[in-house]
Amino acid sequence: MAESKTIRWEKGDDGIVVLTLDDPDQSANTMNAAYAASMAATVERLEAERDEITGVIITSAKSTFFAGGDLHDLLAVRKDQAQDIAQGLREVKRQLRRLETLGKPVVAAINGAALGGGFEIALACHHRVVVDDSKAVVGFPEVQLGLLPGAGGVVRTVRMLGIASALMQLLLQGQRLRPAQAKELGVVDAIVPTREDLIPAAKQWIAENPEAKQPWDGEKYKIPGGTPSTPALAMNLPAFPANLRKQIKGANYPAPHHIMAVAVESAQVDFDNAIEIEGRYFVDLVTGQVAKNMIQAFFFDMQAASGDRGRPESIEAFSATKVVVLGAGMMGAAIAYVCAKAGIEVVLKDVSLEAAQRGKGYSEKLVAKAVERARSTQEQGDALLAKITPTDNPADAAGADLVIEAVFEDPNVKAQVFAEIEPHLDPDALLGSNTSTLPISGLAEHVTRPDDFIGLHFFSPVDKMPLLEIIKGEKSSEETLYRALDVAKQIKKTPIVVNDSRGFFTSRVIGTFINEGIAMLTEGVPAPSIEQASSQAGYPAPVLQLSDELNMKLMRKIRNAAKAASDAASTGWDAHPSEQVIDRMLDEFDRPGRLEGRGFYEYADGRRVGLWGGLRDAFPSVEDPSSIDLTDLEERMLFIESIETVKCLDEGVIESVADANIGSILGIGFPGWTGGVLQYINQYEHAGHDRGPASFVARARELAATYGERFEPPASLVEKAERGETYSDKTPVAA
Repeated sequence: MAESKTIRWEKGDDGIVVLTLDDPDQSANTMNAAYAASMAATVERLEAERDEITGVIITSAKSTFFAGGDLHDLLAVRKDQAQDIAQGLREVKRQLRRLETLGKPVVAAINGAALGGGFEIALACHHRVVVDDSKAVVGFPEVQLGLLPGAGGVVRTVRMLGIASALMQLLLQGQRLRPAQAKELGVVDAIVPTREDLIPAAKQWIAENPEAKQPWDGEKYKIPGGTPSTPALAMNLPAFPANLRKQIKGANYPAPHHIMAVAVESAQVDFDNAIEIEGRYFVDLVTGQVAKNMIQAFFFDMQAASGDRGRPESIEAFSATKVVVLGAGMMGAAIAYVCAKAGIEVVLKDVSLEAAQRGKGYSEKLVAKAVERARSTQEQGDALLAKITPTDNPADAAGADLVIEAVFEDPNVKAQVFAEIEPHLDPDALLGSNTSTLPISGLAEHVTRPDDFIGLHFFSPVDKMPLLEIIKGEKSSEETLYRALDVAKQIKKTPIVVNDSRGFFTSRVIGTFINEGIAMLTEGVPAPSIEQASSQAGYPAPVLQLSDELNMKLMRKIRNAAKAASDAASTGWDAHPSEQVIDRMLDEFDRPGRLEGRGFYEYADGRRVGLWGGLRDAFPSVEDPSSIDLTDLEERMLFIESIETVKCLDEGVIESVADANIGSILGIGFPGWTGGVLQYINQYEHAGHDRGPASFVARARELAATYGERFEPPASLVEKAERGETYSDKTPVAA
């Protein structure tokens, strides 16, 4: 009989076989070739020794239960391997089917996270018992990687929960459920206090349920809520694709569509045909480009961004104990909240106590909402609020080891607040400035310890946006950088690291997107078409709507500052077509944005109610709107941001491909399906050219010929295309 490499077999006197998942070559168990071979051997042995077995328990020797598919393998899959992938997937599913129809009770003893393929293994068991640990989450995150659960996950959850519940509570959003949530939903059956309790609890259930089998293998089984042919469900089913279209807005996200299709189609056939349907949709996704983009970005690039970044052993880990947040406006108030939530003592300082107290009110509202929605207890909320001290007294900063300045974007104001607070700080305090555009090196000239000064650029709303852009000034020390990275980890933000320049990376790149969208108005493109194009490209907020949020007064102020700096450096200023639109919106129509209740959109009581009707007269549309190429509009936005990113690489503003990709998605809303600004170049395919930079260059030159030389590909990009390379943090290799 074949030997199992990754699954240990232990049979007790009670006849119960404990199968321990333990891949010796990896820190986590994954659904790789070694697992498939091991499970095949294990199932074969279980069937051969069935008469001497009373039950089976599946558990893990790792800190997690099972991590799912091996993403290295999935990333490498090619279109021409589709049949081989489909056949391999059938074998994996056949093994799990043989396990659940063994004729003996099978229990999953879940000792840690069981996500993706790990959860599919657990669902193929008749009973699931999980340890009461917040890290022991279960769920299907595949949709967030452009995939679907392909080893029976969709089919089993639909048969367990019904179509609607499976889609909404597990599959379409990729929720990770803690033990209590999973038990409430019904996808785990029991919770035990400790890991040591798992096996005894599993054995007890086996003893009490010797005839266990899956509900869907019973003669009288019916899918909860019915099938698509059930009248009540049939009436409501059309709402699901309608809602999905509303959420995706035409963007290139095939996974949610495929998940929904599997859920509906598989519910109308028997189990074996159902998992075949699921497999075909999975293969279509895994061999497609979008899944590769999303796996690269949301797993590998995220790992790189959150990794140790070559940290020298000599630099000790830093953990802030007391932070002073300077400025209690919207940004400062939100920064105070995330710091307090991380357990850091916070002094929230403003020019007046009243202003500081208003800033704390932001946290009070968030805490109240969390308590109301049962995401926090009142006791936990009170403890968080107790960590925030509003003040107008600099002396309250005594001993603070971290400062985050979040005052008005004016170098003089920033210099003033640092001068006031520095005498009260710990002598080695980390000095951080939350600025989105002002060069850090210039701001550092106004503090006594420029080596300890660094940019900490948060994104609004801070409590929801996961990114922290860390900006190194000319004098920022290596230790200061790693201490800033420690702060990011402490407050649960994903960091990217950039070098100093006006606008840094994120603000500079998103500015090109906004300018491009606004400029389309000068060409006679109707505003609704501009908004549709940006939504269809995959941006989370349409470009004119985003412009209103950011405010055109601020845009012009930033532009004027950049122009003044350009004039001072005698580098020349390239006027953008968007400038005339912004100037007219401000000077002629007095419509700066949402803050004032009027911009590209109309507002009522602070709520957006529709595009401003005057746009049609202010910026007349072309006579034949059908002549507008929507693909051109989409790609202009995507291309201009990618081209600006290449310039940032050339200038050393950003040094890491992973940081560029993650920063663009998490910080400025570059469409996730692309994998980020540089992965978009890597994956672009244009007729007559190989996928990658060569295709991108050819298309960029077409756009430049039609819309202006700003689309001309930089020389470094052209050279990379000629060498057949792609953008990667590894040593360059041929595409």
